[in-house]
Amino acid sequence: MPLPLYLLALAVFAMGTSEFMLAGLLPDIALDLGVTVGTAGSLTSAYAIGMIVGAPLVAASARNLPRRPALLGFLLVFAAAHAVGAVSTSFALLFCTRVVAALANAGFLAVALTAAAALVPPDRKGRALAVLLSGTTLATIAGVPGGAVLGTELGWQATFWTVTALCLPAAVGIVVGVPAEHDARGATGKPALRTELSRLTRPRLILVMLLGALVNAATFGGLTFLAPVVTGTAGLGELWVPVALVLFGTGSFVGVTVAGRLSDRNPGPVVTVAGPLLLIGWPALAVLAHRPVALFTLVFVLGSTLIARVLHEAAGAPTMAGAYATAALNVGAAVGPVAAGATLGTGAGPLGPLYVSGLLIATALLIGFPFLRVVTGARSGEARL
Repeated sequence: MPLPLYLLALAVFAMGTSEFMLAGLLPDIALDLGVTVGTAGSLTSAYAIGMIVGAPLVAASARNLPRRPALLGFLLVFAAAHAVGAVSTSFALLFCTRVVAALANAGFLAVALTAAAALVPPDRKGRALAVLLSGTTLATIAGVPGGAVLGTELGWQATFWTVTALCLPAAVGIVVGVPAEHDARGATGKPALRTELSRLTRPRLILVMLLGALVNAATFGGLTFLAPVVTGTAGLGELWVPVALVLFGTGSFVGVTVAGRLSDRNPGPVVTVAGPLLLIGWPALAVLAHRPVALFTLVFVLGSTLIARVLHEAAGAPTMAGAYATAALNVGAAVGPVAAGATLGTGAGPLGPLYVSGLLIATALLIGFPFLRVVTGARSGEARL
C-alpha cells in the first residue's frame, strides 16, 4: 500500500479520535468552562449535528471536486477548528468549533474514500478502503483512551492540540502523494445525483436508518457519560477512565468484526440475538456499575449490522450510500447524549444515561421486530416496502 494512503488513514484516525474523545474529557471541560457535565455532553451532539448536515451535502457537492485541494482544504479547516477549540474559554465558541470540525470531517471522508481507491490498482481497492477506515477503529481502541490520559495529565486542551498536530503529516502526505490532476473519468459511470437521492425515499431504507439511529443513540448516550460512572459510581481514579475506554473500544471492534462477517451471510440471527443482549446489557451495567469489572463487559454488536444494512439498501447510490449511513448514525449520536444528559440532574445521577440507553434499545426492538424480515433483507418483505 502506498505511503499517502497511510497518511490519509492518519487523518481519519485524528478525526475518529476527535469524534469520540469527549467521553473521557467531559468532567474537566465542564469544570474549566463553568458548565454542567450534562451541558458539556452537548458537545458530542454538536459534532454529530455537523456530520448529519455535512455528510449528505458535502458528499453531493464533492462528487466531482479535484481531490488534492479538496482533501487539503477540509483537513486544514478541521485542524484549525481544534486549534481554536484548544484556546477557547467560551463554551459557545467551543460548541461552534465542534460543528465546523464535523463538517470538515464529513467533507474529508467523502473525498478520501474516492482518493484512496484511486491510489491503488483496481484489484486492491477493497484493501485500500480497509486501510483508510482502520483509522476509525484505531481511534476507538487507542486514540480515545490516549486522549483521556493526556487530558488527565496535561488538561483537556492538550488532547485538542494533539489532534491538530496529527493533521500536519497527513497534510504533507496529501500534497506529496495525492495526484494533483482531476480524474474526469471518476465522474463517469455514476448514477445521476437525482437518482441517488431518490433512494432515500424508499421505506425499507428509512426503516433501517431509523433503527441504526436508535442503536447509535443508545451507544453514544452511555459512552459519552461513562467517565462519571467510572470515577463516581465505581469509585475509581481518573486514570481508570482510559482503561474503560480501551476495553469499550476493543469490545466494539470485536463486535463489529464478528457481527459484520456473520451478517453478510445470515443477518437474521445477528439482529435477533444482539438486540435482546443490548436491551439486557445497558440496565445490567447500571445495576452492577459499582463493580468495576461490569463496566468493561459491554460489547456493541447490533450497530455494525445496521450499518451494513444501510449500505446494502443504498447500493444504488454508490457516492451517497456512506453519507446516508453517516447521517443516520449521527442522528443517534446527536440525540443520545442530549437525552442521556437530561437524566444527570435526577435521582438516577450518573447511572441515568445507562437506563436511557436501555430505553432506546427497547424502542428500536419494538419498532424493528414487526419488520424483522425487512431489516434482515428477507426477500418476502420486498413487496411491502
